[in-house]
Amino acid sequence: MLGEYFQYGLLVALAIALVTAAFTDMRRRQIDNWLNAGIVLAAPLWWWASGLTLWPGIALQLGVALAAFVVLAGLFALRAMGGGDVKLLTALALWIEPTWFLKLLIVMALVGGVLTIVMGSWHIMRRNRERLAIPYGVAISAAGLWVLGTHYFPAAGAAVSAG
Repeated sequence: MLGEYFQYGLLVALAIALVTAAFTDMRRRQIDNWLNAGIVLAAPLWWWASGLTLWPGIALQLGVALAAFVVLAGLFALRAMGGGDVKLLTALALWIEPTWFLKLLIVMALVGGVLTIVMGSWHIMRRNRERLAIPYGVAISAAGLWVLGTHYFPAAGAAVSAG
């Protein structure tokens, strides 16, 4: 039973980190390295609490994170994505199961599209000539919170109430 509480606590900490990332990205257009590092460093605790095996569980998480980093670093090189966004998504890949990580990417793209349309419209209405900077950490965080809420929290809550 203590394990379920620990697992639930880790998920709450991740949710808080995602909300923090969204707010700092909105305010400063930056996601702090310490926040991304904290998410990465807590991932092994999550693996242990979740009972993930070294092979194939942890190896698969590391592989997905590496693949995500390679693709996203390419987008960063093309100036299509910010460095903090790349690090946040890579860190999330260490936590989220691969099939759910794909769903996270789809939700992130949808939320990011809406965010871009809204901010672009606002930018045009204000006749702002500066380059538009989209705080994509908001879309990443929203998608991450959606995955946590639909996939991880119900399971953790059911395990806690069954104990």
